[in-house]
Order: sequence, then structure tokens, then C-alpha cells
Amino acid sequence: MPIEAFERVDLDGTGIDRITEAEVVAVVRDALTHGRGGRIVTPNIDILRRAQTDDEAREHLDDADLIVADGMPLIWASKLGGTPLPERVAGSSLIWSLSAGLALDKRSIFVIGGSPETDGAARAADKLERECPGLRVAGTLCPDFGFEDDPTTYEQFCAKVIDAEPDLVFVGLGFPKQERMIARLRPGLPAAWFIGCGAAVNFVAGDVARAPRWMQRTGLEWAHRLGNDPRRLAGRYLRHDAPYALKLLARAPGQRVRSK
Repeated sequence: MPIEAFERVDLDGTGIDRITEAEVVAVVRDALTHGRGGRIVTPNIDILRRAQTDDEAREHLDDADLIVADGMPLIWASKLGGTPLPERVAGSSLIWSLSAGLALDKRSIFVIGGSPETDGAARAADKLERECPGLRVAGTLCPDFGFEDDPTTYEQFCAKVIDAEPDLVFVGLGFPKQERMIARLRPGLPAAWFIGCGAAVNFVAGDVARAPRWMQRTGLEWAHRLGNDPRRLAGRYLRHDAPYALKLLARAPGQRVRSK
């Protein structure tokens, strides 16, 4: 269920909360104070595109308490449609701002993801703990590729997270694998918050370099990631996501006229 206090902007059938990054942190801190858990989903162009035809992607979005725009094309489309979103709110930024906010309340996090070869989750958690005094690390998991295919291992991992009783869980396994894990964990941790944060764990650990700030601001972060991992991302970005982004932007002014 969405947080009632914030208006949602419709982008191709998905409601995006008109909320800043600072407001996200405030909402989560207040909810934790009152014993309310929740789930944040940060759709980019790829997730928005999948939600048009993929029932699972739509279910994950429908289950979110906060949906924030992790992609400049979504911000541009909202402006063209006459209902501008205030700013991009990326999972790669929220991992820092949420950790800093929870540190003020002496709360705990659990970090899942990162490179198994370098124990990325533990290294990311150590860095967040060092740079956010007061933050507690309830635990970390750095699963091997394909771990989800072993039901026993999957169940053991979920039990470890639930037993740790964290206030916030960062799951950096990529969409939709991270969303599936969150859906499994939520019933066991009803007072906790969850966010699928993609490559953010790798960024914090230092195993992957995030794009420079100017590329983040101008909507070119995808180009930086494509340059670093062309074999994995070229087909998705160039064949599917770029054409969809162009269609979304082209349709946005017409939606503005219809809304009037």
C-alpha cells in the first residue's frame, strides 16, 4: 500500500511517489518509530517497461509502500506530462542516506548482495558502519550466483536474515531476484523496511565504480554502466530500454493534454 501523504504521478500505468530522497528517509524513520514496516521499490526505465507485460514485475510494484523514480527519463517524462517529480531518488544514493538516517536512531541494517569473491556485502556494511556513526550491522549475506535454485540454501539464508531482526534490509541482487527475496522475507519481519538496491552494494564496497555525478544528473549513468559491462547490458539497454524510453517521452505531452 502506498504512503497516503504523498501524491503519485502516473507514468505508463505505474504510480510514482512525488517525494524527495530526504522525505523517503524521514518516512522510513517515522514508520520505524511507530513499529510500521514497509517496502521501497525504485523503478528505472527497465522495470517500468517490464511492468507493462510482466505480471511479476507488476505485483512487486503493487506491493510497494513507496515507489520512487530511479532514472532521469522518468523525471523528464513527468515534467513533459505536467506533473513533475521533484528529483531522481536512486537506490544507489538511498543506501547512503537511509543508513545515515537510521544511524541517528541507533538502528540496524542487514546487507545482502555484492561479489562473493570479495565478500562484498560485508565490506559494504563495514564501510556504511564506519561512515554512519551509530549505525548497527545486524548481518550480511553474499550469496553465490544461482543460490536461489537450491531451496534449502534459500531457506537458510532467509532464516538468517529474519533471526537477525534488522530494522532495514538492503537487497542488492538485481531485479527481480532481489524483489522475490524481499517478498519471502516480509512476512517474517513485519516491522522492518526493505529496499531492492541493485548494484548499490557493489558501489559501496568499491568493487564497481559508480558514474560521475555529472553523468548521474544528466541521465547518462546508463552509458557509464554500459561501458563497464557491455556484454551483459548492451541488449537490454539498446534493444529494449532505449526505444521504450523514447516512446515514454514522446507520449508524455499527450497525456498532459488528456489530463486537462
